[in-house]
Amino acid sequence: MIRGDVSLVFVCSCDTKQYIALLQTLMPRFTSPKGGDDVSSPHLYVANCGPAVGVSHETIASVFGMYGEVEGVYAADESGTRVIVSYHDKSSSQAAMKALNRHLCSSLGGRTLHIQYSVQSLGKVNNIASVQVSTSASDLDIPGLYLMHDFVTPQEEQELLAAVDDRPWHHLAKRRVQHYGYEFCYDIRNVNTNKYLGELPSFMSPVLQRIRSFQALGRAADMSLDQLTASGVNEYPPGIGLSPHVDTHSAFEELIISLSLAGPCIMEFRKYTTGVWQTTSSDLENPVPGKNLNFVKKAIYLPPRSLLLMSGEARYAWHHYIPHHKVDKVNDSLIRRSARRVSFTLRKVRQGPCRCEFPQFCDSQK
Repeated sequence: MIRGDVSLVFVCSCDTKQYIALLQTLMPRFTSPKGGDDVSSPHLYVANCGPAVGVSHETIASVFGMYGEVEGVYAADESGTRVIVSYHDKSSSQAAMKALNRHLCSSLGGRTLHIQYSVQSLGKVNNIASVQVSTSASDLDIPGLYLMHDFVTPQEEQELLAAVDDRPWHHLAKRRVQHYGYEFCYDIRNVNTNKYLGELPSFMSPVLQRIRSFQALGRAADMSLDQLTASGVNEYPPGIGLSPHVDTHSAFEELIISLSLAGPCIMEFRKYTTGVWQTTSSDLENPVPGKNLNFVKKAIYLPPRSLLLMSGEARYAWHHYIPHHKVDKVNDSLIRRSARRVSFTLRKVRQGPCRCEFPQFCDSQK
């Protein structure tokens, strides 16, 4: 049984492109307010102003700060000539609009600013009702759940991505996949044990070795993982996730491991009182009002390069699910899904029936 979480921290540096990509991932997005230009908001879209014309965000914040408390200055697009200035309240943005719109501003290089009101666009934001999104597995208190941050370094992440990109992808309806060891059959949610694809690729050796050295795994560390599914979502439109499911008990042994690369996401866990095999995937994603779907729901944030381990109750009794969102809300932060997320799922193919301690969720014991 596995429980808790640990961080394996690798000290490294990132280049400018990686830093800009990170900022864009975390950056709020804005759009025009409904109702036209007469509708005010705390946010201002400011054109003819920005780093590309020699005006830093710090300078912009200082000038606009004369009219109220500025919460942030953000790039409105990639041009470097348009920014969003966010105030704490509408009265400040209204004062700045009146003073600066279409007026020459000597403090900003003598430029004439063109300003409109703007509102924050959340896209399809994580709507996990009253559930707090945790950043560590111990906060969720789900027995058998374990999360390791920075399990691989940024360099190792790029090497793993390059390795799978050099190999052929199999295209599904909404994502691309690669299978190693045994092919996973999505129609029956099981593997064909008579169709062995060969050993796991050599580029996974450092990852497997690091997993085996993790002492908290106990006896599970001796398990010879033999099935890998690499799921690349780089071709997905933003907002595509993963349907709620429990990995079939009869297909795989206790330990399920998922390595997240390239992009972040929220993973939600649900434990249903009706059990796994009495509830359809459609019911899970689109609950019908009045239908009895009692469940406990918890959520965790999976950053790039993190390793999630599910065993025991977490593996056998809880559905895991990636909500179909464009933007996730983690505590007080809005984190936009990146254009690409790749997950490596490692499992051990089961050779006999499952004898787990959760018969109400087990297909072998039904």
